[in-house]
Amino acid sequence: MHASYQYNATNPYRRRLAVAIAVASFLGPCVALADTTLRVLRVEISDVEKEYYSEIAAEYEAQNPDVNIELEYISNEAYKTRLPTLLQSDQRPDIFYSWGGEGLRDKVEAGFVRDITEEMQAGWQDLYPESAVSAFTLDGKVYGAPLYATVVGFWTNTALTEQAGVDVDAIETWEDLEEAVVALREQGITPAVVGGKDGWPMHFYWGNLATRLAGGDGIEAAKTGVDGGFAGEPFVRAGELLQAFVDLEPFQSGFMSTTYERASAMFGDGEAAFHLMGDWDYLPSKERSMSGEGVPDENLEFLPFPSVEGAPGNDHSFGGMNGYAVTQGAPDEAVDFLRFLLNEENQREAASRGIFVPVAHGSEEELATPYARKVAEILRESTFHQVFLDQALGTSVGATVNDISGDLAQGVITPEEAAERVDEAWQFR
Repeated sequence: MHASYQYNATNPYRRRLAVAIAVASFLGPCVALADTTLRVLRVEISDVEKEYYSEIAAEYEAQNPDVNIELEYISNEAYKTRLPTLLQSDQRPDIFYSWGGEGLRDKVEAGFVRDITEEMQAGWQDLYPESAVSAFTLDGKVYGAPLYATVVGFWTNTALTEQAGVDVDAIETWEDLEEAVVALREQGITPAVVGGKDGWPMHFYWGNLATRLAGGDGIEAAKTGVDGGFAGEPFVRAGELLQAFVDLEPFQSGFMSTTYERASAMFGDGEAAFHLMGDWDYLPSKERSMSGEGVPDENLEFLPFPSVEGAPGNDHSFGGMNGYAVTQGAPDEAVDFLRFLLNEENQREAASRGIFVPVAHGSEEELATPYARKVAEILRESTFHQVFLDQALGTSVGATVNDISGDLAQGVITPEEAAERVDEAWQFR
């Protein structure tokens, strides 16, 4: 475990938590007889992050003995399919994890999400950058609160790239990446792992390329049908580049039957030089590896997605703006706990432990790892942050984006057909 995650008795957060837990223990029966139980549902995360959430929940319960917090986790793919069903049932969570954008709009229009505009405008939203709040703002109303921003880039095992004579610091363009793939293959090293079975990891290739080629403005314009919409030239070209890349045999054998979790573990076990994945994979990749330690930090780097010559989106980043929403009908305590969960002190603590890169103003000062600082640098230098296309375009269109990405990689669809399918899905969403 990284040193920054170890217990530190002098840490004010830890001291405060110890007092809270002591109070909870003293109150005992009061906690057990809590009047309100809040269910918080989130995508599966690392054990370190789960501990972080448990500590926050324990502190809140100590301060509010009439409230009990239940934390629940569901694996990524299962979460996307089960959440709509859960929101329609009597087992609905009070607070649920969200990527914002059109995916959140679907749930808002279905009547599942509580409007928290009034609470956010009462000083709460001042804690975050405007861009973070806008990801959860629809038609002028706020339906969620931001937790952290994520960036998709290439996790890199430099021990393997050096073995193949690849200078990772020189990988700046898409052509540079292709040359690195060839050099690694020549040395018998698998260039990259990908969890093609789950769809969304392969979409990271097509989505990043589309963002480079169209830019944020081009993606927004495509929504209105400008220049052919999503069937336009930038999106066709993204498919062409992806297929040419796959022709170099960059991925592990059986990549389309590999899940994200398995690919993450494979990278942690040193089975490939690259893993195109979000910055969140730092801890999970280590925990999923056979050793539990993953790629040693001294051999680990996080590279920005390469630029494409002359593309308008080369200064743009690609990733997520992640946060939480409150369900319609949830008790007021749910909003209160969400504000507590995402306050500046808790976000700073997450930064200091290297769990994620929070968005609260000033919290980046506490970032403990070079990878987290690199992500913060990418976000700082980015002129536009494109949210994952499988989320930004809504559930149905997002599913199509994931499907065509895998189909392109398998060569069962042409780049033109792929772009036309995305455009058709957008028009008939």
